[in-house]
Amino acid sequence: MAARAEMAPPYRELLRRSIERAPVLLEQDANLRAARSDARQARAWANPAVGVEFENIGGSSVNNSPSTPQTTLAITQPLELAQRGPRIAASDAELRAAQARGAQVQVDYAAQLAIAYAQAEAMQQRLQLAQDDVARAQEDLRAAQALVVAGKEARLRAAQAQASLSGAIAARAAADASLSGALADLSVLAGVEQSYSGVPASLLDDRRAPMGPGEGVSPALATAQAERDAVAAQVRVERSKAIPDIGLTGGLRRFGGSRETGFVLGVTTTIPIFNQNRGGIAAAQARTEAAEQRLAATKLASEALRGKALAQVAASSARLKAAAESEEAAAEAYRLARIGYESGKTALLDLLTLRRALGDARALTIDARLARIGALATLARIDGRLAFGDL
Repeated sequence: MAARAEMAPPYRELLRRSIERAPVLLEQDANLRAARSDARQARAWANPAVGVEFENIGGSSVNNSPSTPQTTLAITQPLELAQRGPRIAASDAELRAAQARGAQVQVDYAAQLAIAYAQAEAMQQRLQLAQDDVARAQEDLRAAQALVVAGKEARLRAAQAQASLSGAIAARAAADASLSGALADLSVLAGVEQSYSGVPASLLDDRRAPMGPGEGVSPALATAQAERDAVAAQVRVERSKAIPDIGLTGGLRRFGGSRETGFVLGVTTTIPIFNQNRGGIAAAQARTEAAEQRLAATKLASEALRGKALAQVAASSARLKAAAESEEAAAEAYRLARIGYESGKTALLDLLTLRRALGDARALTIDARLARIGALATLARIDGRLAFGDL
């Protein structure tokens, strides 16, 4: 038995739930846990090496007398004097980069969710608008048919009214399909299996003014800086690989003839003759230069995007005001035309034209509200705030 579709919760509640279950955020949470584990692992000391040596087995001395066999048990501990510190620093830098990426993904996700929610809400209003248009078209058809029966209108007018009704019904079907698609997109983004059946009014009627920028740098810029630092830390790691590593050796030696034992101490080191890791160092330096350029580009883009978002918010607010005034005027014009048509003072074609104008005006108002929500969500993403998270 299929699960029954449910209404989506209000936006703020949906945002709270989605942050806990959205796949894209769960993925970042897993990446962050991996980075923390890598940071812990980087602090682990290298394992010691255990060796056993057997000497003078079946051998003889210079005068052909049997030599004394010797057995040596030794443990060698690499010290990593030059390698451990850079490795830990690089792992910590990568952890900070993972944290920055996680914060950015969460902010980006909230903006996407707000836009998807507003889109579903707008499609829902468009469906209601289409249903209202069908009801008005039916009223117009009934009025036209009554005038035709009374001999005040030609049959052509009734046919025109019927065609207008058919067009309104087709528009309603298209609006219903658009709503289903928007609800499916919202459900997928929210991380739920069953598509929502609708959304309550939450965002489109929001009248808030743009908020100021959040504290600190934008998430995109913070991520670029953290990634630059993580790449730069790898330069020290690559340089440390060319530094000889020292190991201390300690053990016991047992002499077979006398069964005496003695301590063995030693020092081992690598000699960077064939491999000085010059290629690795050069590659890390080149990656650092590339990260610096990405940071510079992100800084310029962040400044430009915020200015653009503020302009879009202002433009969408002006557009919404104009659309609301146009809708009010169109509604009044249709009301007067309806009265005039029923009294025989207004032509049917004028009535149909004004009805279409009213539908268009209301659709423009919905589009203007949707555009404003999109602009505010984009601005919140740039400023590092969860879009409409404080509703």
